[in-house]
Order: sequence, then C-alpha cells, then structure tokens
Amino acid sequence: MIDSVSADFDHEIPNGSRLYFGKSAQLKRELENKASEILVKNGFSEILTPYFSYHQHLSVAPQKLLKLSDPTNHELALRADSTVDVVRIVRKRLKDDKLRRLFYVQPTFKYPSDEFYQIGAELIGEKNLPLAIKIAQEFFKEFDLMPALQLSNIEIPKKICEILNLPLEIFEKGKIETLLEQNLPWLDATARATSLKDVQDLRAQVPEELKPCLDEILNLGVDYDNIRVSLLYYSKMRYYDALFFRFLDAGAVYCNGGNYEIDGLKSSGFALLVDALIEKIMQKDEK
Repeated sequence: MIDSVSADFDHEIPNGSRLYFGKSAQLKRELENKASEILVKNGFSEILTPYFSYHQHLSVAPQKLLKLSDPTNHELALRADSTVDVVRIVRKRLKDDKLRRLFYVQPTFKYPSDEFYQIGAELIGEKNLPLAIKIAQEFFKEFDLMPALQLSNIEIPKKICEILNLPLEIFEKGKIETLLEQNLPWLDATARATSLKDVQDLRAQVPEELKPCLDEILNLGVDYDNIRVSLLYYSKMRYYDALFFRFLDAGAVYCNGGNYEIDGLKSSGFALLVDALIEKIMQKDEK
C-alpha cells in the first residue's frame, strides 16, 4: 500500500524551491556561462564546495539553517552561504597561497525549504570592492540591465550603537523607529541620505567617529550613473563588517557584496543572485 502522505506530494514542489525548464533553464545556463567567462578573464579560478558544512553559523543566523548530524553527532548544516567555507577550504585544506581569486556557481539552502542559485566570487586577502562592482557592471551590461547601485557601510550602524549606547539588534531586527525616537538632527539626516552629495553634506553634522565611515563611501571611486546610498543598512550576513553594496531594481536584489575579514584576512566578495536575474530578464523579454 502506498503511503497516503507521500502520494499527496508526489508531484508537489516545496515552497521556496526552484524549477527551471525550457527557456528559463537555457537562460540560467547563459547567465552562469557569461559570468564565468568574465570572472576567468579577471583572474578568478572556479571552486565547488561541499553541500554540507560545519561553519554555517559563522555566516547565517542559526534559525535559518537546515541542520543535521554527522556520524559522530557533530552538528552539520546544508550550505546556506559559501564565503566562510571557500576561505577556510583554500587556506586550511588546499593550503595554496596562490589561490586568491575564486568563484563558484552553486546553490544555497535555508530553512524551511528555500533554495537559491548564485554566482559568487571571493578576493581572498584582497580588499578590492571597486573591482567587484566593476565585474558586476560588466555582467549587467551583457544582459542590457541597469539596476541601481546602493552603497552602505556596515560600520555605521555599529558606530551609532556605540555612540548612543544602543544594542545592535536594533539594526539586526530593523527597528529603525527606535533610532528616529532619539530626536537627533544628525541621525535623522543620516537616515534620509540617498545620494553621494548627501553623504558629503552629512560630514559636517555627524560625530567624529562616523566621518571615516562616510569617507570610505565617498572615496570608493566607482563610475556609475545610478548610485544611491543607504547609510543605516545592516547586512544579515555575519562576516560583512565594512563597505557593502547591492545592485537592485524595484525591490529585487540582483547582486550584493562587501568587504569582510575571516581568519585575519581582509577580503572582498560578492554574489550575483541568479533566480532574481532570470525573473527580471524573462519579464523584460516578454514586453
């Protein structure tokens, strides 16, 4: 006798998982091939990491992980993010100092059944966010896309919490109303800033501790026609700790990345979010 529950779900696709076929599958392959071509041209080598990891808690909040145990009952998780694993595999297992620029084309998984395809790249021991942004721009140009480039600095929320003696969870949980209740003109101006000119004007208002964080944004030196800033943005990826960027359009994020430090190595990394890109390009082609 066939189990009735199993029969009910024989042809169901879990919420959050992906199915690509026909045109969408072809487009996925084109996106991945073009990104690989651009990354190899810029000196990157490809790596594929295991689906299972011991280190995911360093990247993603534990409640977002799909967990299981290894044969010795140590906690494993399905890969929810690739950055920490890539850096540690290269440095501690492969032990090859020449492997500095690496990219990967592989899915990630988050609780309860979310599946994400991404094309990620790491510049290990190399803080070079302008190059990461330039590569993303080159990729978007190939597919006739012009998303907005949003610049942030994760140090700004941290410094604000230190200055005002507030817990960082205000930013982690998006409780921005708590900040606005402080009735501080410089803080209100920080929240309202949307352009590089706003950031420049803001330097005269903010406490001294914040000025170097603003200068990092102003000195990034990116050439792009559609730049915005979001000074109170705080990434949910735990290792990003400084300059951060996102390419987005109408609420959809197509690429994100930033500077980080893992095992004492100051690095940069970014990811192209394949699922959102497929949806955008297919919508554009239908018009």
